[in-house]
Formats: sequence, structure tokens, C-alpha cells
Amino acid sequence: MKAPKFSYVRAESVDHALALLDQHGDEARILAGGQSLMPTLNMRLSRPQLLIDINRLDALKGIALQGDRVRIGALARHVEVLNSPVVAKNLPLIAEAMPHVAHVAVRNRGTFGGSVALADPAAEMPACALALGATFVVQSSKGRREIAADSYFKGLYETARAVNEILVEALIPVEKPGTVSVFLELARRHGDFAMAGLACHARIDKGVIAEARLVYFASEVRPTLATRAIAAIKGKPWNDATRDAALAALADDLDPMTNLHGSAAMKLHLQRVLTRRAIDQAVARARAA
Repeated sequence: MKAPKFSYVRAESVDHALALLDQHGDEARILAGGQSLMPTLNMRLSRPQLLIDINRLDALKGIALQGDRVRIGALARHVEVLNSPVVAKNLPLIAEAMPHVAHVAVRNRGTFGGSVALADPAAEMPACALALGATFVVQSSKGRREIAADSYFKGLYETARAVNEILVEALIPVEKPGTVSVFLELARRHGDFAMAGLACHARIDKGVIAEARLVYFASEVRPTLATRAIAAIKGKPWNDATRDAALAALADDLDPMTNLHGSAAMKLHLQRVLTRRAIDQAVARARAA
């Protein structure tokens, strides 16, 4: 199929893009990497009247260490994040997850900010950002505001970002000494949409799980922090009893979707498998550190 008719404007500045959003409201869409937008246009699932191209806005680009946080600009391509020494050194969870993001062609064009803004439930970057306690900076014509990742993801393709706001950047705390991260996902073929996935970030002291953030994706309508499973393992050694308690608690944390990728029961089973594998790896990495 072909996309429906639409108008196109290349934004000359962030303020120009925001003025266009104010003028056209929900009839406008932001064009960054276009790796999700263009297929929905061609399938006529999206029918905007205006595309606002922000690709040449340097203010939204770049990756840099700023104090104890890493700034990833909304227009940073996935391939730039993948190859960034700043990310590799300070955000190993994202570095580990990035090769799982789609395929090479998509990573060459797709953007970090586009993934976060769309909030696809099967996307890797929203889950990693939530696991690491990121903050998202959004901007409208009235100014900027910060939204904690814990409050950003609302539902299926739904976020706390308003229609007249652009995602500017993500500010992600560097992973501190003594913490470990593990990223795992299951897909029918590497690079395809995940059926189940887990971003794990933890502090483990002599085999005891002092702190943990377990964020599940692909099975849920949004990246989901498993608070009950976390409570079941916090302050405890990772053994058979702790594992069984955590896996049982997931039934209360998760509400998997049944879709073409599998049934709800199958996805809950897969997330439990990933939980066991991820914490096994996290404990092993902590011991090796």
C-alpha cells in the first residue's frame, strides 16, 4: 500500500517544530528515523496531515557524559548508541541490549528518542531506561519539563508526553561500581519483535541481592517494573527458595498479552525462564567483579 496524502515541513529549529505542533496539534507527526512511522503510513494505520522532519536539528543529537548521568539526545541513532564508548563504559545494560534492536538497516536510521517516544511494548530501550531510572526531558513552546521513566510509560503506545511536546533527550544515571546489569530477550529470530524480555539492574553483595530493578517488556502493554518479584528477592541470597518466591510473584506483577507471538500463559512462562537466567548471570557477574 501507499501512504495517504500529507504535507511535509523540514523544521529549521526546535522552536520551529514546536510552533508547528501548536498550530496543527494531533494532525501532525514528528519524523525522526521513521522506522516505525513509515510502515504505519504505508499501511494507513496513521493518517497525519503534516509530517515535521526534525532530522537536521543538531540540538537533539549527541551522546555525552554530564556529571553522573549520560545524556542521549533524542536524535541519536541506534548505531551511534551501539558504538558509543561513553555508553559502553557507563551504561553497560544499554550496550548489551542495543544489538537486539531490530536489524542493521533499522539501527542505522532509527533513533533512541523515537523508540522512547513511540513506547512500543516490544522495544528494548524503554525497558532499559526504566531499569536504570532514566529521566526524559520534553519541550513545548512553554518550556521544558522532566519526566521520570517510572511515570513516563502509561500504556500501549501511550506516554506522559503531551501532543505539543517533543522529546529532547534522556538523562540516564551512570551504573555505579558494585552494580551489575543483564539484558535478555527471546524472539523467533534475532532482530525480530521480542516475545519476552527482561532488563535487570542490581546491586549484589556477597551473593545477597541488596537492590534490584527488574523490568519486563514484550509480554506487557508497557515496560513493567516487577515490584512484587523485587520484594521477594531484596535482601536475600539467590537460592532455590528465593528463586521460587520471585517466580511465583511474577504472576501478580505481569499481565501478559495474547497475540500472534504467543498466549499469555506461554509469555508468563518465558518471563519466568528469563528471570531465572538473568539473576543467575547477575550473581555470577557480581562474583567475578
